Amino acid sequence: MSNTDTHAGEDLAGGTTPTDEVADERELGAAGSQLSTAPREEPLAAGPRLGPIGWARWFWRQLTSMRIALLLLLLLSLAAIPGSLIPQTSASSNKVDTFLSQHTTLGPIYDKLQLFHVYSSVWFSAIYILLFISLIGCIIPRSWQFVGQLRGRPPGAPSRLTRLPAYTTWRTDTEPEDVRKAALTLLKRRRFRAHVVGDAVAAEKGYLRESGNLIFHVALIVMLVAFASGSLFKSEGGKLIMEGDTDGFSNTLSQYDDFTSGSLFDTSNLPPFSFSLDHFIGTYERSGPEVGTARKFQADIHYSAGPGDSEHKGVIKENHPLEIEGSKVFLISHGYAPSVTVKDGKGKVVFHGNTPLLPFDKNLSSSGAIKVMDGYHDKNGKKDQLGFAALFVPTFGGKGQMLSHFPAPDFPVLNIGAYHGDLGVDSGVPQNVYQLDTKTLTPFKDSKGDILKKSLLPGETMKLPNGAGSITFDKGPIKQWASFQITHQPGEGWALGGAAAAILGLAGSLFIQRRRIWVRAVKGPDGVTVLEMAGLGRSESAKLPEELGDLAVTLIPEAPPAPEPDAPEAPEADATAPGPDADDAGEATAATGAAPADHAEGAEK
Repeated sequence: MSNTDTHAGEDLAGGTTPTDEVADERELGAAGSQLSTAPREEPLAAGPRLGPIGWARWFWRQLTSMRIALLLLLLLSLAAIPGSLIPQTSASSNKVDTFLSQHTTLGPIYDKLQLFHVYSSVWFSAIYILLFISLIGCIIPRSWQFVGQLRGRPPGAPSRLTRLPAYTTWRTDTEPEDVRKAALTLLKRRRFRAHVVGDAVAAEKGYLRESGNLIFHVALIVMLVAFASGSLFKSEGGKLIMEGDTDGFSNTLSQYDDFTSGSLFDTSNLPPFSFSLDHFIGTYERSGPEVGTARKFQADIHYSAGPGDSEHKGVIKENHPLEIEGSKVFLISHGYAPSVTVKDGKGKVVFHGNTPLLPFDKNLSSSGAIKVMDGYHDKNGKKDQLGFAALFVPTFGGKGQMLSHFPAPDFPVLNIGAYHGDLGVDSGVPQNVYQLDTKTLTPFKDSKGDILKKSLLPGETMKLPNGAGSITFDKGPIKQWASFQITHQPGEGWALGGAAAAILGLAGSLFIQRRRIWVRAVKGPDGVTVLEMAGLGRSESAKLPEELGDLAVTLIPEAPPAPEPDAPEAPEADATAPGPDADDAGEATAATGAAPADHAEGAEK
């Protein structure tokens, strides 16, 4: 019962070239058109012949084509790679300065190519804007065309249904009007948009495919807008806070250790929240092959959303930020801050407090600088400044191994190297508070003439030579510090929604097939109804013949096949008359149609 023209299926459903599409539309008319809202691709080499206006139209068609949109999307992905490999000014200007000082040849080249600020560079912005324009220029005409298709009706059947990729036919004694009525009911029950056009029922299904295409493109635009707004209006900064510090952090620009923002962000609009670190909890695996592995990082805080708000308790863990007034507070690192007491030669305390030290290995071996800038005088009463290079290990591993063997403070040791002179804090040049610049400092010397250094246990003191004073590693619990990143990133919800919509739209456009079905019923020359069914899809698929066969099987009870007419008895052959030609016999058989048994077998297929 099923007749299929393979070549016609390749041409009509495949749509491999614009020339094939034009030929198909000429042959099938409206029945084979508008199965897709995608604009027809034109070869890049086929430029117009209409002068400047023609060239402008040609350029616009190329820019809004799917081919160029995919190319721009690929270029945008490739252009973002340097931003993750090369230090960016927006993330850390110090790392950029370090890179420039270490790479005197490559650094200036990167700078000229704007590789230190990729996402705000001219070439990245150009790709971004062109992709944005391409998507908009593609979506608007497709949307109008799709709306027109939704408001219209499926086109009538082409004159020759046999040219379609899926086709079947049989004879029935049911009247054509009853056949069309039954087919219309069946197709509507299968959720086809169907109506009667002339002697055939025209039906169409799979509009969600084009809807998925449009949703996917709109979602890409939403994501681009969300990313752009997030980049322009974002703010991000870091703050190191000591546990038990009553001052804590207030969300003002002066309170940040480092701060970056988008070009359109207004620093006066920072939400007025504040928080303090009450206690930091860190636990580690103490046995087995994963000894020393962190098991729990938790910062217990109390915060206030604004001047009139009461204080609330909160907990910040890794990957579990605290959200306050549209900003997110992330826990990004932690370390130790041993307490020291520094006295001058007369025994006067000139410094007492905890100094944060930065870890440099997984067991939290830490280094830093202790700076005494004010209040210190040497043995002659002259104002001076002290600097101590500090190395701290939470769990000392023995002599000659000034590295920690475990992250927890089981056996803390503080190694001190002593200097005096000008710390450079009054020079007006910014300096790292965790590093000691010894270029302008004079080291204290021990009895051997070496730099004065000593490893101290809690409660031990290192005396400075010539009555210059002393430094003591204080007893008691060693405080910890935690570093927080405060981020305000608008458009995150839109970006997430756009990504979800893009996935759904892409799935719909890939797995839903748009197809048309026609059922024609007309009286044959012998008065028996000839029923034809044919289908056409946007793309060639084995599911279309299967669906057509299923519809045919369902329709057979309403239009059962009629028995084939008995063949007339052949007259006695005249010995002198020529015998029948094989071609004539074939034509007679084709005119009567296939046998009912063949029809039933084809319908099952």
